[in-house]
Amino acid sequence: MRLNIVSTQSEQKSTPKKSTPKSSLKAWKALVGVAASLCLATVPALAEAPIEEPNIVRQNNLRQLILLNECMGCDLSGITLIEAHLIGADLRNANLRGANLTGSNLEGVDLAGADLTGANLTNTFLTNADLTNAQLDNVNFTAAHLYYVDVTGASINNLNLTGAQLLNTPIYVGGDEAPLDEPVQPTILFEDIHPAEPYNDPVLEPLP
Repeated sequence: MRLNIVSTQSEQKSTPKKSTPKSSLKAWKALVGVAASLCLATVPALAEAPIEEPNIVRQNNLRQLILLNECMGCDLSGITLIEAHLIGADLRNANLRGANLTGSNLEGVDLAGADLTGANLTNTFLTNADLTNAQLDNVNFTAAHLYYVDVTGASINNLNLTGAQLLNTPIYVGGDEAPLDEPVQPTILFEDIHPAEPYNDPVLEPLP
């Protein structure tokens, strides 16, 4: 009996409990600390991400305009569309502040209620267009063709109309509130304006 007891004790001594080394615990704690610091470092980057969102929105709006020829109420501020063909485009209430549409064909475009403050419309063809209640302050219409454009109620302060051609486009100060016979104020630059020449039928000489 005694021998059996000794044998059992020896077996218990021969199988000691496993213990985690202190060095492993330190390494694990260090790894957890590094992971936590990396997570905290990404927080500012995530907070700053939405800053680029407006640019993405404008790019998507621009694609929509090019593909569908319409972008009502869209943010297109600061876009550049040189010599674009936007015939009949629907841009009602769109934001085109500071946009560059130099040389573009805007025949029949609907810009009612749109904001074109500071836009560059140099050498554009703006014929049969609807600009009612639009914001046209500081727009550059240099060498533009403005034929049959409805600007009723539009804000038209400090326009640049150098070399522009106007035909049946009543640009008056204050839109509807201004008398129809009131001349344009000096805030509008009218240097070297060329009114469009009306078409006259040829005069036929009587036969002898």
